[in-house]
Amino acid sequence: MPQISMRDAINQALHQEMARDERVIVLGEDVSGGAGGSSGTRDAAGGIFGVTKGLLPRFGEDRVIDTPISESAIIGAAGGAALAGLRPVAEIMFADFVGVCMDQIYNQIAKFRYMFGGKSTCPVVIRTAMGAGMNMGAQHSQTIYPFLTAVPGLKIVVPSNACDAKGLLIRAIRDDDPVVFFEHKALYPRKAEVPEESYEIPFGEANLVREGEHATVVAIGRMVPFAEKALDALAKDGITCDLIDPRTLSPLDEDTILESLDGTGRLVVVDESPPRCSVAADIAGMAASRGFSLLRAPVAQVTAPHAPVPFSPGLERLYVPGPQRIEAAIRGVIAA
Repeated sequence: MPQISMRDAINQALHQEMARDERVIVLGEDVSGGAGGSSGTRDAAGGIFGVTKGLLPRFGEDRVIDTPISESAIIGAAGGAALAGLRPVAEIMFADFVGVCMDQIYNQIAKFRYMFGGKSTCPVVIRTAMGAGMNMGAQHSQTIYPFLTAVPGLKIVVPSNACDAKGLLIRAIRDDDPVVFFEHKALYPRKAEVPEESYEIPFGEANLVREGEHATVVAIGRMVPFAEKALDALAKDGITCDLIDPRTLSPLDEDTILESLDGTGRLVVVDESPPRCSVAADIAGMAASRGFSLLRAPVAQVTAPHAPVPFSPGLERLYVPGPQRIEAAIRGVIAA
């Protein structure tokens, strides 16, 4: 099985789904690479991160649509196209810009199916790059998935590796509900074994990355490989943990988390977002309300501080929860 990057896995999913279903279109800023040179051709660079590279020459300008720099227009057009029978994949270049089109997302596409009594669907996929670690500053480095996880009617996907990214994106494109698909910028070059054929990964099914006995660790997105590094260090002292990657935050696979907690009695949640109203807080609250009798220690939350993402490389490294902080949190709940 070939090893490819998460960037290439997402690109592969787009190619395969656009070839399979002519209703699938892609739209966003610079998704087709912008204008070319004096020849008038397009270079099809595929946007700032190169994820949509190669789509334009294969599928043409009617299906790979460069838009103005207007997130409201991108998502508004995608919502209308979905109601008219297409299956748009709309790209918001940075997740931080979701605020510009928030009304289109949470007040429109998230509610169409409900407000129309189920007589209409709105199969929009919103792809967006998120996360710190690349020194892009406070306005280009946030993990804002907690905002949208709170919105009924949206499905929220946060892959941690290339294999999951491909299968989850294919599932998202085929889903009849709107899906927001968060891609961590720092994970784009990270490689994994990815099947060449098309496949789906169901929503609401977490991945048990590792099995252990001393604690349950739930990690989101880029925090999964960081948690793996922490577990490698702990293994030298004979400490093993279940490591759970939720993959989707809405729907959330609560049962897998609780089943693990039933065996370990201790829970550590690792989330790059700031702590207030975070997914870490949501999972901790769920565990306390549904699994209180299973807990043998307080739930530990490893998150970023309640502060904007620093631009300084040194400060940004301190801001992002790293393997050492995760390891310390796990040791803390085991000792409690």
